Amino acid sequence: MNKENILYGIIGLLIGLIIGYIGTNSLNRSYAPSEAEGDLKNESNNLPANHPPAGGSSDSSTGGAQAEVMAVIQKARDEASNFDAQMQAAGMYRQINRHEQALEFYDRAHKIKPKDFDLLVNLGDTNFDLQRYAEAENWYLQALKIKPNNVTVRMDLGLTYFLRQPRDLDKAILEYKQALKIDPGHEKTLQNLTAAFIEKGDKTAARGALKQLEQVNPNNQAIPQFRDRLKE
Repeated sequence: MNKENILYGIIGLLIGLIIGYIGTNSLNRSYAPSEAEGDLKNESNNLPANHPPAGGSSDSSTGGAQAEVMAVIQKARDEASNFDAQMQAAGMYRQINRHEQALEFYDRAHKIKPKDFDLLVNLGDTNFDLQRYAEAENWYLQALKIKPNNVTVRMDLGLTYFLRQPRDLDKAILEYKQALKIDPGHEKTLQNLTAAFIEKGDKTAARGALKQLEQVNPNNQAIPQFRDRLKE
């Protein structure tokens, strides 16, 4: 998941410590070459440091990377039944934060393998990135039908309830508790559960969750702010 960071102090927007766990999609979108492929050309210099080398000498690496990216996109378009090609194209768009374009290819992949777990999670993550929490919820639920004990997806499902407007704190808390049944020491879930209890105004439950979080990682960056909130 592109979610290694999600809500350090997710006390609503009380604390504003956001680490960035993000989401996925399922939309059927028409292709606009000037916008979609143009974005990739303009953003090719922003590919992650671990992006595979495009080949050629260093002074032509930018052009090589552009050519490689465009070749991947074209292959995905030419080979509509090639699941791996669709996933690779979508992944490249996500790497440069072009989530709408990524969704087009994830949607194409979904038509090929509608019950692929990793694809369903990516659809959830991309919608999450776009703050489409109801859509992300749908994809996470489908993924959990396949792997109900995936603690990260279960926690992310809880986040879709916490972050949407209006919040659904009861559902968020329920999913966090389900995640902790799978992994009682899951740090991010304990952090999010503490925040949800504080947001709900249940200080007793929040202190209990915070105590567990402190035992798992006493250096968690959200702990001092949780303590401050619980003094109010």
